Amino acid sequence: MNIAILTTGGTFDKVYFDANSEYSIGEPCISSILDEGNVTSDFRVQSILKKDSLDINQEERELIKQSVIECEEERIIITHGTDTMIETAKFLEDIQNKTIVLTGAMQPAKFKKTDAIFNSGYAFAAAQTLDKGVYIAMSGKIFSSDNVRKNIDLGRFENKS
Repeated sequence: MNIAILTTGGTFDKVYFDANSEYSIGEPCISSILDEGNVTSDFRVQSILKKDSLDINQEERELIKQSVIECEEERIIITHGTDTMIETAKFLEDIQNKTIVLTGAMQPAKFKKTDAIFNSGYAFAAAQTLDKGVYIAMSGKIFSSDNVRKNIDLGRFENKS
């Protein structure tokens, strides 16, 4: 089973330069995370954006959607910033015959304390086992885009209801 991993940037791949929160979006970290986790399933990584999700516009969501549609693989993971991940998931809902799992991180993958490593593995497992559709894999749960919210105060995703 082949899995395509499309990266868009976000906190997941942020690199901070100083204590004043100056950052850039670095190279995708997910390949090294999965390699360190001894993942032996076939996957490929394609960087399509390097942006904070607050800066992703409609044209770039179209690029994400087109990239998903053009994937030969039926199982796709998208690493995405958490601030607008839900909007992008909703935008992808009309894509048929693919399992699409969006994931991200509340702390950069390069930080010692990060959820990026767990979320990567969780999304990888989810992409292999879920039925066709669009999902968000965050905070140890699978969410549908119509019943999820980001709880900024607690630093996690949760059901709306």
